[in-house]
Amino acid sequence: MSQDLAEKFEQALFTAYLRAKNEAKYNASIFYNMLNTRGGLSTAKFLINSSTVSDGYTELHRRKRLDLTVEAIVVEDKRWHELFEPEELLKAKKRLSQYEYTWKEV
Repeated sequence: MSQDLAEKFEQALFTAYLRAKNEAKYNASIFYNMLNTRGGLSTAKFLINSSTVSDGYTELHRRKRLDLTVEAIVVEDKRWHELFEPEELLKAKKRLSQYEYTWKEV
């Protein structure tokens, strides 16, 4: 895994945080704090591997913005796939499917 790729991924998560705040009017302060304390990759792995969805995921679902979730960011952009285990990608896809989100890989 390249450090540069992990840094770009972390930046993508910070961008998603800002987009959620500006576009969905949702201030994901817990997510922001996690990014600052754990880092992007660790935060994403924690959320994906959690047995339940986060409050942030639930709130983004309510606002019809699952595209801004960690799961969608990871699944939709193939650049990030090498940062995750195959099981983690499956978990992310399963969670998105359970919430009827259709993704497009780029």
